[in-house]
Amino acid sequence: MSFRQKFSKRLLRWMGWTAEGSIPPEDKCIVLGVPHTSVVDFVVAWAAYTYMGGTPNIMIKKEFFFWPLGWLLRKMGAIPVDRSKGSNVALHNIQALKNSQKMHLAIAPEGTRKKTDKWKMGFLTIARACNVPVYLGYFNYRTKKVGTGIRFAVSDNPKEDLKKIQAHYAAMNLEGRHKGCFSCGDVTPKLIENN
Repeated sequence: MSFRQKFSKRLLRWMGWTAEGSIPPEDKCIVLGVPHTSVVDFVVAWAAYTYMGGTPNIMIKKEFFFWPLGWLLRKMGAIPVDRSKGSNVALHNIQALKNSQKMHLAIAPEGTRKKTDKWKMGFLTIARACNVPVYLGYFNYRTKKVGTGIRFAVSDNPKEDLKKIQAHYAAMNLEGRHKGCFSCGDVTPKLIENN
């Protein structure tokens, strides 16, 4: 076990979290982080993924990349993202994923830490454009469990895919760090079987 893995294991234990599952076997994939209600989610996700032996690549607003925080975030696998008007975050990530030999891109599909019923579909666009699977990663602050979740192969119908994904998360009965800030929208809870 590497120093980073040992450090991450201790950090998770100190925060009271348990990591479930394993690192996806693909060189390139998207791993969702749901529910995203706090900046603490980044620390939990990084620690869990690093403990499992991977390096998560997490999109973070470019405004956080000032010295010395920017240096540390890059070392942790963070990718600066320009979210200003006219910026195409999905295109930026498609290019980053296509140009890398190995990347496990972590994305919060809600697109915000505030409560929203309308999730962003950019991760589905990225997955289709790069022909990579999506893993339905999760945090559960009630049980203090975090995991990479199940593998989901995207289809040619992103709206239907998003409904299935939201229904899956609704059925998991997850709780974010800030209660009441997480919504799966108006869907009937249903776990995804084999996809």
